[in-house]
Amino acid sequence: MSWEPTLAHFLILSAAVFSIGLVGVMIRRNAIIVFMSIELMLNSVNLSFIAFARYRFEMDGHVFAFFVMAVAAAEAAVALAIVIHVFRHKRSVSVDELADLKY
Repeated sequence: MSWEPTLAHFLILSAAVFSIGLVGVMIRRNAIIVFMSIELMLNSVNLSFIAFARYRFEMDGHVFAFFVMAVAAAEAAVALAIVIHVFRHKRSVSVDELADLKY
């Protein structure tokens, strides 16, 4: 007797990973940790897309997941460039200390 995960198992895992990422975005003050938490959230969405695509035997979810990965890669590159630039000027990557940059 073999056990196979169902759609509900994948969606519960996706919701758990998304929640961990959301908590990381809400309570952390380090910009790098915030961006890593956003990546967790994007990966949980990818897991949902792939799970639904597997459940419905279609390729649409795979295509959307590919586009989300492309956007996540671009976001990571831009975020890293911003963090490096801010660190060179402020000597900190704390989100609280970056609030004065808007003025």
